[in-house]
Amino acid sequence: MNHAGGPVAGKSASAGADSAADPSELRTLLTLAVRDYEDDDEGGLDEEFAEGIDEQLSVVARWWGLDGARPGFRQVPAPELRSRDDVEAFLRTEEVREKQGLALVMFITGHGISGSSDVHFLKLPRSDDKRPLATAVRTSDIVGAVLDSHVKNVLVIVNTCYAGGLRSELDALYKNIRRDRREGCRLDVIATCGHDQTVQVRRFPTLLSDLHRRLRTNAGITTPHLAVADFIAEYEKGLRNEEDRQRFRLHHLIDGSGPTFQSPCLPNPGYVDPHAAGSTLKELVAAEHWLDRATGRAQEADTGWYFRGRETLNRRVAAFLGPTRDRGVLLVTGAVGSGKSAVVARAVVLSDASFRQDPLYKEAFELAAVDTVPPEGSVTAAVLAHRRTAAQVAADILRALGTEPEPTTRPADDASVRWSQQLVEVVRTSGKPVTIVIDGLDESVECARVLHDVLQPLAAFCSPRLPGQRQAEEPSRDHPDPAVRLVLGVRSSRPLPGAAGDVTEDEEYGLLKALRGLFPGAEVERTDGDDTRSDIEEYLTALIGAGGRDDVAREVAARIAPMITPSFIDARLAGEQLRASPDPAAMASDTAWQGRLKQGIRGLLQRDLEMVEEEGLPAEVALALLRAAAFAQGAGVPWSNIWPNIAGVFLRRSLPPQEWDLMIEKLLTGRLSGYLAHDHEDDRRVYRPAHEAVASLLRDTETDLLADGGAR
Repeated sequence: MNHAGGPVAGKSASAGADSAADPSELRTLLTLAVRDYEDDDEGGLDEEFAEGIDEQLSVVARWWGLDGARPGFRQVPAPELRSRDDVEAFLRTEEVREKQGLALVMFITGHGISGSSDVHFLKLPRSDDKRPLATAVRTSDIVGAVLDSHVKNVLVIVNTCYAGGLRSELDALYKNIRRDRREGCRLDVIATCGHDQTVQVRRFPTLLSDLHRRLRTNAGITTPHLAVADFIAEYEKGLRNEEDRQRFRLHHLIDGSGPTFQSPCLPNPGYVDPHAAGSTLKELVAAEHWLDRATGRAQEADTGWYFRGRETLNRRVAAFLGPTRDRGVLLVTGAVGSGKSAVVARAVVLSDASFRQDPLYKEAFELAAVDTVPPEGSVTAAVLAHRRTAAQVAADILRALGTEPEPTTRPADDASVRWSQQLVEVVRTSGKPVTIVIDGLDESVECARVLHDVLQPLAAFCSPRLPGQRQAEEPSRDHPDPAVRLVLGVRSSRPLPGAAGDVTEDEEYGLLKALRGLFPGAEVERTDGDDTRSDIEEYLTALIGAGGRDDVAREVAARIAPMITPSFIDARLAGEQLRASPDPAAMASDTAWQGRLKQGIRGLLQRDLEMVEEEGLPAEVALALLRAAAFAQGAGVPWSNIWPNIAGVFLRRSLPPQEWDLMIEKLLTGRLSGYLAHDHEDDRRVYRPAHEAVASLLRDTETDLLADGGAR
């Protein structure tokens, strides 16, 4: 099964694992580091410069030493360089001009000489500044040897005095590289100094180390490799003032990879390989959402499975996904916070073969009642409609089914219609029944178009066939009878008191009515029925008792469940507060805390905002960050410098960038982390409120969430 939780980049240049038997996959780091210069003032070795070079080599070795789940680059030890003969010998020994492979990074560092004819030289300890042609090395010769090799992807970083002066030389040199190599390979050269600037030997390793840390934390880039343009942009975010930006910005002397190509020369230190994260689920982006919802956990690092009960409901969902039927529509619906996504996500997760074998969750699978577990592989594709357009939903389903959306070639093309037609064709020619899960349908930004453009064309494949009924699509030997099952998670209000069946107050105009009209034979399962209270009680018992306090947990859960039914989101937030308390029973008995609990998300958030001060995060800063995430467009807000900029609007004052980073880190690792979920968009990790009810509260800026309610 494939899952899609947001846009899929589709532009990664990542290659397969390195293989010593395949020269085309080799990745190499070469360093030409000149360190042993004499001190012009005191004579002898310039110790400070040599130490700075050593720091550079250490940072470079660390960066290119690891690459996600793959081994790092083959790192050739930096040779001792005294004269130009040493440089030329190194190029010959390493066969740089004839080198093959996937990626080659050359790091050149030391002093430079700017010749009178705009020629740049790498200075060696035995060089004579007055005779650079004879005693130094023309830097462009080194760069040219690398660029004109046979390696597919090349990156040269020149960290020397006056390195920016290489531009005119390299422009001319680049034209002499054969055309098929210029157009078929990715060749890039970066200089760290301008044409009139001397190298600050310790500044580059400091900035590179800062960039390494930033990529592992707040940059949020999720791809295995970086685009050169992103590397430069993130590097320059470490330049804190205009003087630094003028002196230490990077100069992209040759740009052969463009703005988006993810270069195998630049492993991303922040990349998290799905198989290294403790789960064998194939699509990490989706796994995070489905696991969060299915387990009832508040934090990604929590491996507990807390949702209990709901056996009747889960049994019906499992039966719908069973082998006896291949067509139909199941609407999982209920009031806000009543656990619709938990039911849908449980079905998605438990049907996934890789999840069943995951050591972290295998016990939860084995303990579940057999008739509540969907058959393995019974869900073909699962996507989220949260903040997605109809076109994005269609594209996500296509990708989850293993098909890339066809490009829209004309401005007038309607992507939603085009991709929906493509989806119909994929289903028609699949040769087997297809089961599609869409959660959060009511949270799409184009609900009506999702129904009309995406779901309506599938309706003919969902309806049970009557005897003698002509099919919308006649089967053929090549394409057996197409069949579709849809499981749709959608919010609706609770049934009206005394109403027949499950008629709700929004039935006359709501999304649920539209879905029933589109799929007259759809089955409806509500998550806010009479047994919801006992389900919430079981959930709270598991959540509070995770620390081994089962008896206390059961007593506390029985006491507070009636106050929050049918809201599972309230139960999760309250359960987290009780679990963190040294005395959950005393807290549950406290009338002031009960008052907060009866206020729902608002009261619980207000208490957490008061308590977060103890973690070193001012409440007003925390609220500004949460509101920034709630107001962000698309899938959420990226950390980088965007989240602080939006939060600053709500805070109405500025903070230094380093302080913002510290505050966000505290938010994501502290007691308020449960109010946020994360997703991926445009190859970035983004953050948003964990539930639409939380988002709605945060977007109501008229509500004073910092008011003192008096309950701790």
